[in-house]
Amino acid sequence: MKPSVTRRQLLVGATATLALPAYVRRLGAQAVTRVAGVHMSPVENAWNSRVHLAFQNAAAAGLIEYEFSEGVAPTDYPRAMREYAESGAQLIWGESYATEREAREVAADYADTAFLMGSSGGPQGDNFGVFGTRNHEAAYLSGMLAGKMSKTNVFGSVGGYPIPEVNLLINAFRAGVEDVNAEATFVNGFIGAWFDPARAKEAAMAQIDAGADILFGERIGTADAAQERGIKAIGSLIDYTPRYPGTVFANAIWNYGPTIDAIVADIQAGKPVGRDYTEYSFMAHGGNELIYVAEDVPADAIPAMEAKQAEIRSGAWNVPINNDEPA
Repeated sequence: MKPSVTRRQLLVGATATLALPAYVRRLGAQAVTRVAGVHMSPVENAWNSRVHLAFQNAAAAGLIEYEFSEGVAPTDYPRAMREYAESGAQLIWGESYATEREAREVAADYADTAFLMGSSGGPQGDNFGVFGTRNHEAAYLSGMLAGKMSKTNVFGSVGGYPIPEVNLLINAFRAGVEDVNAEATFVNGFIGAWFDPARAKEAAMAQIDAGADILFGERIGTADAAQERGIKAIGSLIDYTPRYPGTVFANAIWNYGPTIDAIVADIQAGKPVGRDYTEYSFMAHGGNELIYVAEDVPADAIPAMEAKQAEIRSGAWNVPINNDEPA
């Protein structure tokens, strides 16, 4: 699908500003930053939807102007990035997991443009910043609740691909379970796609057949299986409780707004953006949070979880980061 077909635009606030000069030469800040998002998946996909909503909110607040393309295939990705850079976008946002080399080559050709990419690699130069998804703290806390709720002591999880950002999320969930349930065992599956609800449901069904009675749904579709089979599930990134009442009892929410605020502030101040912005997804910055339905959770599971949550928020304790592929 060509980016020109799926490109949409949301212009809120002041008129479009001119592209800024190179970071080392920039003298003045701009009132509104032009942002272009290049989404491989539809913006309805859970992960992309959190980013998309945060950009929409920033545009509504007058901080940025936002346009985007969705459903951009990896083969079209570099071209979409170049088109936005040529059109004067000051910040190009994207997900370079499938196009790491190509995305970095584009950024190197447009030194006056800021790039912020979801990436497993590090920053590059003055203009290529990176970020990782970090709602693992909320996933850990959801595991603490789940660990007190299982009758079989078998916990399942369905992920997209075994990349570090997904692995650490599932591992954090497992660590939270193990913190309160020494008898816990785990099953896991990767579906090889970022957006395939039918495949995620199928993988979840297999885990239920293997004895799992609580599922951590890193991918959309997991809760469909839980709902059909009458067990409990945990959502990731967005709040699934309205869609699956009585099934989804907790959600590990990711808030991307703090990351946007941080890089836009750097751009407007003329600072290099070639750094890692992952820290702004941590709970201490408001980058992730646990949402749960209290009446669906055993009362005796909540105090320990809340105590650990307070330690995480204050920095007194850190959820271990384990990027290894879950067994």
